[in-house]
Amino acid sequence: MEIIETFDRIREIYGAPTERAVKKQLPRLEKHSRAFIALSPIVVIASADPNGRCDASPKGDAPGFVRVLDDETLLIPDRLGNNRADTIGNLLSHPGVGLLFFVPGLRETLRVNGRARVTTDPALLQSCVVQGKVPRSGILVTIDEVYFHCGKALIRSDLWNPDKRVAQSDFPSLGRIITEQIGEGGSVEEAERYTAESYRTRLY
Repeated sequence: MEIIETFDRIREIYGAPTERAVKKQLPRLEKHSRAFIALSPIVVIASADPNGRCDASPKGDAPGFVRVLDDETLLIPDRLGNNRADTIGNLLSHPGVGLLFFVPGLRETLRVNGRARVTTDPALLQSCVVQGKVPRSGILVTIDEVYFHCGKALIRSDLWNPDKRVAQSDFPSLGRIITEQIGEGGSVEEAERYTAESYRTRLY
């Protein structure tokens, strides 16, 4: 079994990128990337801790919930979650992030790489109020690179095909999964009620 250990070997296997693939990487947002972010209801943010252990977390809300402050700065509201604070904690010591924006129905995605800080500035967070609730913090991203990613992955996966959707009833509930995984106290029914209540009352 060959394990790849050098980038030269990667180039032997994959060849060089096209000039177009290199030139499409921009140092800041422009009208098309701004428009894509305005249409996007979900972004996945990748971060790493000081030991290089990586984490990817989805952030979602109504389209345009990620605020474009200027061509080099984004604000991502951090809504209520499980309080693990994995991403937020990572950013305190390792600010590098990678963002992947999706727009339902579109095959292409938008990739943004940069450096992030955590803010609780009331003036900034006020622009992210939903249902009268201010997010507890926000992630300020200073952009280093932005580029559109071709649609091959989404075409191969047929991600947006409604005929390929998995019915909720065809997969165990989160309450059942967690109960069976950790095997600690309480019934599946209680866990399912807790999850349903959390979805109903703790989105914001």
